[in-house]
Amino acid sequence: MYLRSVLFSLCLVIAVPASAQKVETADVAQVKEILKRSVGFRTVEGQGQVPAYAAYLASVLKEGGFADSEITITPMGETATLVARWPGTGNAKPIVLLGHMDVVAAKAEDWERDPFTAVEENGYVFGRGAEDNKYDVSMMVATLAQMRRDGFKPERTLILALTGDEETEMATTRALAQQLKGAEMVLNGDGGGGLLGPDGQPVFYGLQGGEKTYADFEIAFTSPGGHSSAPTGDNAIQHLAAALQRVGAYDFPPRSNELTRASLMAASEQVGGEMGAAMARFAKDPADTAAADLISTRPEFIGQVRTTCVATMVDAGHAPNALPQRATANVNCRIFPGVSVESVKAKLTELVADKEAQITVLGDPTGSDASPLRPDVMAAVTKAVHARYPDVAVVPSMSAGATDSYHFRAAGVSSYGVSSLFIRAEDSFAHGLNERVPVAGIGPSLEHWRSLLRDLAQ
Repeated sequence: MYLRSVLFSLCLVIAVPASAQKVETADVAQVKEILKRSVGFRTVEGQGQVPAYAAYLASVLKEGGFADSEITITPMGETATLVARWPGTGNAKPIVLLGHMDVVAAKAEDWERDPFTAVEENGYVFGRGAEDNKYDVSMMVATLAQMRRDGFKPERTLILALTGDEETEMATTRALAQQLKGAEMVLNGDGGGGLLGPDGQPVFYGLQGGEKTYADFEIAFTSPGGHSSAPTGDNAIQHLAAALQRVGAYDFPPRSNELTRASLMAASEQVGGEMGAAMARFAKDPADTAAADLISTRPEFIGQVRTTCVATMVDAGHAPNALPQRATANVNCRIFPGVSVESVKAKLTELVADKEAQITVLGDPTGSDASPLRPDVMAAVTKAVHARYPDVAVVPSMSAGATDSYHFRAAGVSSYGVSSLFIRAEDSFAHGLNERVPVAGIGPSLEHWRSLLRDLAQ
């Protein structure tokens, strides 16, 4: 989840009455059991357990009243997707509830507990995927089953779309994004969420409305090589070093969108001082390059105002007493929404300024624009959050990395990270050791999703 990657406190408070129907103790117990069983499926790449996990989640939905014909599990290699449709009573475009079933690998010998056996201890459920993303997957599945069982009638069709390789290739994501590109919007349980302070009190809630494009570029040079005792002017390592120096010295031009302007303006008062003033100036005038440059001196803020490219890996030479025959570097770019991968490659080519360089885009990066801050979404999310924590700040945010929303935005579907999880920074171990989530949050998380669906599906 990417909320914790942007921990500076932005602040956008919208006054909306807070109300939500309280869940029953039995509901909480059921969801906790779903979460624990979910952790038990070893849905790591290559293990082939995603289809089995999808079948289990489908069984939960069927117990809630979903028909077999409304649920589709589609194998894709060793993984799969799950799509469940709850037909609405009206003709408006559907809402997609998005999440992913796969998890990153975990070495059991490094954990204090078996990462694929859920353990409830000291008020937490421990296990790989407990936070990323099986917590909100469990909440969404349980909410849909319970609301259908209770007789709720959505006007909009609700579509649960669970992917199977978000942590790796996102091939299932791309497939579902194309299949569901006619949707009105996406509510993603793998983005956004709430931050608690060390004392357990709420700090803010982040609503993810955009993501930067992740792209890796390889810069490669080749040379004839030879004996190191007879150096020549053609040295692949020296060519590469000079090229990386030029890339590292370049600042991409400042960029902004509705999302970052709102975020920076909200943050300016809390940050204060010269930096806060620069944030406010840039939010009002995106042409203020001096303000953008000052903001860019802080690593936690630079990603909000421009594309960034940085060398992350190098590989060169083959022997300590030989001239290098090849030298390569990986340059990782986080590209501002609306900026094309091709234009960044062109800029890198210009900066490298060496006709012998080979610059290659690795993988298949896809760009996407930020989603508009829809008033109905902002109001519904704020209402759901304030039902738990009245008056807590609801913050629009742009992630530096990518979730499944990335491909839906690229397909033209506005997508919003609206995770129901509130967690302390010191308890957030997604992708790390001893991953866990607080049990006390389960009831409020169910209320969060019920409130969102009641408000947005009508």
